Amino acid sequence: MINTAKKAYAKRIIEAEITELLDMLPALAINGAKGVGKTVSASRLAGSRLQLDEPNTAAVIAADLEVIARNKKPVLIDEWQKIPVVWDFVRRQVDADFSPGRYILTGSAMPPKGVSLHSGAGRIVNVRMRPFSLQERDLARPLIGIGDLLKHKPGLDFSGATKITLSDYAEEIVSSGFPGIRPLARRAQKAQLDGYIENIITKEFAEQGRELRRPDTFRRWLRAYAAATGGTASYETILRAATGGQANKPSPITTLGYRDMLSQLWILDQIEPWLPLASPFSGLGQSPKHFLVDPALSARVLNITVDQLVKTPDALSAALGPQDEKIMLGRLFESLVALSLQTYARANEAKLSHLRTANGRHEVDFIIEKNNKLIGLEVKLSATLNKNDVRHLNWLAETFTDYEVVKVVLTAGQHAFYRKEDDIYVIPAVLLGV
Repeated sequence: MINTAKKAYAKRIIEAEITELLDMLPALAINGAKGVGKTVSASRLAGSRLQLDEPNTAAVIAADLEVIARNKKPVLIDEWQKIPVVWDFVRRQVDADFSPGRYILTGSAMPPKGVSLHSGAGRIVNVRMRPFSLQERDLARPLIGIGDLLKHKPGLDFSGATKITLSDYAEEIVSSGFPGIRPLARRAQKAQLDGYIENIITKEFAEQGRELRRPDTFRRWLRAYAAATGGTASYETILRAATGGQANKPSPITTLGYRDMLSQLWILDQIEPWLPLASPFSGLGQSPKHFLVDPALSARVLNITVDQLVKTPDALSAALGPQDEKIMLGRLFESLVALSLQTYARANEAKLSHLRTANGRHEVDFIIEKNNKLIGLEVKLSATLNKNDVRHLNWLAETFTDYEVVKVVLTAGQHAFYRKEDDIYVIPAVLLGV
């Protein structure tokens, strides 16, 4: 078992971007689900802090917005969405003075339904923080980074190993990447994750101006969505799975409202399909790949334990969608990888997507794109590799010849190597970093 004892503050990868942008721009908004560490990271960079989920502070700010401007810069305005007019106040401050490093806004939700705000385009730049990536969990020192792969030169001498095993990845899946949850004992982790989900149901819907009339239906829908982790199941399929046998089913509009609500709270972290502007192939699918912000939330909603993941993975038949041959351990491992790749891609100013042809004949788990370079990534539990495992990557390189394609297989194995015969990197997930 990995030691998850509480450690000193670990610097987040996104802090480098935040620091760089604050040196150039007047205002940043750091968005992300509750508990990802936005306030802690922003506080390390701020000259002063205004906490708007604290009633006394909120009352002072609501009565006189100019108080914000009188604080030491950069001013951290925490949970700004509690007083939505703060956004437009900061925008006007930026219009009057474009000096860098003046305001940091953090928010764990979009403004409530019915609140209309200026987009802030050109004045307030948005960045998103996520739970801990694998690199930020400090399980092993990365051997190679996304930045290295984007500079790929064929023939690179590449090898290495890690002590991290499949059991360790299963521990990481259920332990959570939320900084405040991960160090806890297993029972406390479960309680915190249950409380996190319950808070969405009992509190967040109302605070966002939405009425949740049927909490049990929402819970079933969330479970069906978690079962679709790593897949491209349609929302109609998810709805049918959530309401099978029910005579009085909610409308598709109602359940799409669930999706929109979870997006507002930064709980959904879908990966959009890769749709190149100039493509020699017209049959690319257009469905997003489904993920919750933390694989531990998916595992908890599905009531999956670490013992089930490790000892009886084939018995977990909850998988949903056109890729239902993937066992849930594989899907949740892919979710852990997706969380990490989101962070790594952003740090390299690259875009993360996935590819699945409309007929399902070809699928590449993830694509990282920057300029004319593509990194195609397949995710495998097994450490062994055969021709079938790389056929989609080879198809990608052979089909999209306008791009320079780097082929990568991420595994739950322990050995990293470069296969010269087909120019493929095989990398244990913990050995890949920024």
